[in-house]
Amino acid sequence: MFQLTGNNMQLTEKHKRYWQKNLRLTGVLLAIWFVATFVIGWFARELQSITLLGFPFSFFMGAQGALLIYVLLVGYYAYRMGKLDREYGVQEGDE
Repeated sequence: MFQLTGNNMQLTEKHKRYWQKNLRLTGVLLAIWFVATFVIGWFARELQSITLLGFPFSFFMGAQGALLIYVLLVGYYAYRMGKLDREYGVQEGDE
């Protein structure tokens, strides 16, 4: 993936595509995290009229929903990065 030229390591096109996809995935997941953490809390009063499982939506998100979203984000990131690593041949070996 790297080409050594003198004292510098040049990234190959394949490596650049890998990191572009990695950064795009990270950015999207961080945006979802930001919404679940800050935006819903900011609009908590307005969201009280929505109920989920019998609880106001803002209460549900504060008590359980945000934690569930975090776990799903971590799980999806691990799944997608494993797939991306295999696609680009940089997966960790079985040791």
